[in-house]
Amino acid sequence: MIDMEQFTPRQIVAELDKYIIGQDNAKKSVAIALRNRWRRQQVPDDLREEIYPNNIILIGPTGVGKTEIARRLARLANAPFVKIEASKFTEVGYVGRDVESIIRDLTDLAVSMVRAEKTATIQEVAIQHAEDRLLDILLPTPPKRKSISFDSTGEEDDAEERYHRTKEKLRKQLKNGELDNRMVELDVKSDQVPLMQVISPAGVEEMGMNLQDLFGNMLPQKSKRKKMKLKNARTVLIQEEAQKLIDMDQVVQEAIERVQNSGIVFLDEIDKIAGGNNKSGPDVSRQGVQRDLLPVVEGTNVFTKYGMVKTDHVLFIASGAFHVSKPSDLIPELQGRFPIRVELNNLTADDFVRILTEPENALIKQYVALFKTEGVNVVFKRDAITEVARIANQVNERTENIGARRLHTVLTALLEDFLFNIPDQKIKKLEISKEIVQNKLHDIVEDEDLSRYIL
Repeated sequence: MIDMEQFTPRQIVAELDKYIIGQDNAKKSVAIALRNRWRRQQVPDDLREEIYPNNIILIGPTGVGKTEIARRLARLANAPFVKIEASKFTEVGYVGRDVESIIRDLTDLAVSMVRAEKTATIQEVAIQHAEDRLLDILLPTPPKRKSISFDSTGEEDDAEERYHRTKEKLRKQLKNGELDNRMVELDVKSDQVPLMQVISPAGVEEMGMNLQDLFGNMLPQKSKRKKMKLKNARTVLIQEEAQKLIDMDQVVQEAIERVQNSGIVFLDEIDKIAGGNNKSGPDVSRQGVQRDLLPVVEGTNVFTKYGMVKTDHVLFIASGAFHVSKPSDLIPELQGRFPIRVELNNLTADDFVRILTEPENALIKQYVALFKTEGVNVVFKRDAITEVARIANQVNERTENIGARRLHTVLTALLEDFLFNIPDQKIKKLEISKEIVQNKLHDIVEDEDLSRYIL
């Protein structure tokens, strides 16, 4: 986890700049929100519980960076993060998911995160234990003789010494990977346990419960004997040994603490549940979803299979295009729980040029790496990149504006033939120029009906 004491809002924005072009207002708002999480932890205990996060609504069309900002922010802080489509929830009583499943998903994720961190710290010990178990399979301990005589004592010492020498020799081969393809038999624990049919609004999927969770070790865990390669058996045994070394009670406690103090929920498409005052029809449950969301956002206790989780200090970042509806169409109580509203700007052709070249995961860099796997050094000339950006912007203006996602479709159409033919052509260098871009995409761009389907 990053040291937030040293990580100022300006530095957070600088980190986001590595992956997201423009949208400075949105970056500034989320950077302050993240820094405030650290500031709250430094406040005296009596006031700490009274400081609630300032939830944010990001307003802007698709493809301008709303989701990416939230995702990168969570990765930066190593915080539990879940992205949820608000439109898949419906009011209780209708077909759909229960809103409290958001927190259950977030808690599951946090437990996995903490478990992975704990596993990394004890990995060396787990590997050592797994290797010992493999060596016992490969070279079982010789049985001890029941009757001991003076003559046999020396023989037993020699046999034991030979056994230890052989075992160390096998250990060396095991570490060097010389035994990886040898077949071994292993008892593998089965993860399948009977589900408990819970009759509740949440349903079986949402409750995330099974009989094993409820009754623990009262139900014996089944194991199945399997034959597998030694390298696969090693992986299975390392996981088993790591599980034995990890204190799951401590993992769960730390995960719940992390959810409650640093969890981030990204509510996408929140505009789809705004408005809709119809008393019947498909929009009947929109306002109901908002009312169900309200207690989770403002702070409540959610029951999970790991225990109760408080949502008072979970940060909620909502986003939506708000083409048809507007933020004021949300119920007033929910509006009040999202005090910060940030409008994201539409992307221009100049932004597209920067998106193609500047971020660490830029599309041009991705395609260069893909071509390099075939031994081809591909070079995109500057005028070609500018032309791709211009075409993407032009198609967005003529058809549906899908923001930076248009660059994916344009580049796919441009490079499709090259990606198909290059393995057979055995060329070492490919230069993409403005002329190539125009020749490949001219007909598609000019034919507006065709561009709707291809681009």
